[in-house]
Amino acid sequence: MTTIARGRIKVEHSAKRVRGYLDGKPVVDSPAPVLVWEKPYYPTYYFPLTDVSAELVPDGTAHSPSRGQAVTYTVVQGERRVEQAALRYLESPIEELRGLVRFEWDAIDAWFEEDDEVFVHPRDPYSRIDILPSSKHVRVEVDGVVVAESTSPRLLFETGLPVRYYLPKLHVRMDLLERTDTVTHCPYKGAAEYWSVRAGDSLHADLAWSYRAPVPESQRVIGLVAFYNEKVDIFVDGVRQERPKTHFA
Repeated sequence: MTTIARGRIKVEHSAKRVRGYLDGKPVVDSPAPVLVWEKPYYPTYYFPLTDVSAELVPDGTAHSPSRGQAVTYTVVQGERRVEQAALRYLESPIEELRGLVRFEWDAIDAWFEEDDEVFVHPRDPYSRIDILPSSKHVRVEVDGVVVAESTSPRLLFETGLPVRYYLPKLHVRMDLLERTDTVTHCPYKGAAEYWSVRAGDSLHADLAWSYRAPVPESQRVIGLVAFYNEKVDIFVDGVRQERPKTHFA
């Protein structure tokens, strides 16, 4: 892999085969995608035009202070038309981006890295998840009510996020949890289902979650329950942990 930094933008060539599909047909199939960190949190795919099989019809323009002026495109795949689903920076000040095609993630039905489907956004090669068994004494309180307590948690360490404490359901007051319809997806862990927590007369929405069928690399948290450190009080070996400041707060 070759990594090039241009100001706040990082560009890296990948050896993964990446495919995107609309209506079950490939829009792009690339053996040489380019990862571009438009934001610091995760990368975006860019592709050589020669790897794009769908028709691209110009439909507007867009501008980025760092990447320059772009042409936006409607993606046409058979009878399907998706407006402003792709763009190209034809004269970008970042030479590596010139002529490449970027698709809006949600405009494409399905994405694959090699033969593995990817959700939410491309996997960041510099993000890492470690899931470790622990004998720490973890207690979770909501409005002073103990909702979980365990001496056999699993600690999930993920790059850029606070440690998450995953607890066995037998150590969680499941009678205080109410299942919601919320489902979120993570490219590193899979699909999460959520519970609200009732403490006294208050119902705190979507405070806890669990992965019923996590992706292979996160199997060690299957069926365990975690709570947002940002929104509950977590005590580790008797010491109250400071609530972290993240975009989940």
